[in-house]
Amino acid sequence: MMAEYSSLLSDLSENITNEDLGQLKSACKDDIPEDQSHSITCSKDWFTYLEEHHKLAQDNLSYIEHIFEISRRPDLLTRLIEYRTTVLKISEDDEMDTKLTRIPSAKKYKDIIRQPSEDEIIKLAPPPKKV
Repeated sequence: MMAEYSSLLSDLSENITNEDLGQLKSACKDDIPEDQSHSITCSKDWFTYLEEHHKLAQDNLSYIEHIFEISRRPDLLTRLIEYRTTVLKISEDDEMDTKLTRIPSAKKYKDIIRQPSEDEIIKLAPPPKKV
């Protein structure tokens, strides 16, 4: 799991330019004091800082999910969701049940209109009346 997490972070890093980093850091300004923000010069520093301040862990991605969302980076968000559903095995349905992490808006990008599955339609049928 740690290996997948590391590869997720390096994957995200490759898609974060210095310009992006500025935007991400400003999205976190409530959590990263300005004096410390200057020492974060690459996305790797940013991830490390967030990990040290308990904002990021291999099973806790909701904070950066929120940051990518407000920074309008659906591409990065989609990558996080893939990791979460394949590695952590947390599907969006589980999240609704457990409220472990917020339901990301990347869902909007993925399927704006989702048709209910057969199972859902069956589940919604009223119970048979007792005779």
